[in-house]
Amino acid sequence: MIEEDHLMTLNRTGGRFDLNKIVEAFPETADTMLLDTYLTDKPEASIRVFRIYRDVPPHYHTQCDEVLHMLSGEGTFWIDDPADEAPFAPGHLLVFPRRAVHALPRILRNPVIFLAIDTPRRAPDDVVFVNSADGTPTSFIASL
Repeated sequence: MIEEDHLMTLNRTGGRFDLNKIVEAFPETADTMLLDTYLTDKPEASIRVFRIYRDVPPHYHTQCDEVLHMLSGEGTFWIDDPADEAPFAPGHLLVFPRRAVHALPRILRNPVIFLAIDTPRRAPDDVVFVNSADGTPTSFIASL
């Protein structure tokens, strides 16, 4: 029998993670567009859980490919072309290659929470907004 306190191991290299408990830890509001928590964080890859609190404008990442598994919520996204805006929902997988401009322009149902796998590691400041007035790494994401 597995005891409740052994359902989550946060050692930054591997282990067992209770995603439901992690999701429950996110607050209802945030000062940044996103809050995240790293489950693993190695140079070759990072795994994170993050919650989106407001629409995310066009941006890209210079250091990693970003693979997102939708855990909860609904919204829309696009990659490279705003005319290709499409819905996302739980169970969907979104893949954003390095330097591909992407956005999540509409949150339709909260909370919007993703499991992210970044290869190689995604540094917290690795975000470039197409329109610099839309944000900075500091206004984009903070750690839970």
